[in-house]
Amino acid sequence: MPETLLSLMPFILMFVLFYFLLIRPNQKRQKAVQTMQSSLQKGDKIVTIGGLHGIIDAVDEGKIVILCGDGSRLTYDRAAIRDVVESAASK
Repeated sequence: MPETLLSLMPFILMFVLFYFLLIRPNQKRQKAVQTMQSSLQKGDKIVTIGGLHGIIDAVDEGKIVILCGDGSRLTYDRAAIRDVVESAASK
């Protein structure tokens, strides 16, 4: 029995390392992105995953309307928002 456990130890150690180095940080990042996307509000300055910079003009359940610099309004899914540059609450 101890020989079997000893032979499985490298695999167990590799799994633990993969969990702490790859899986856990990725789960934290995904949770942070979901939290950011669910807390979007009108007036936030944002950047989309395509690189579009704008201000949120309207927020719907699954979509947002972005006001661009030239005055045009574009509709995007919430999942397309990469980053909030400046929150409306911090103004």
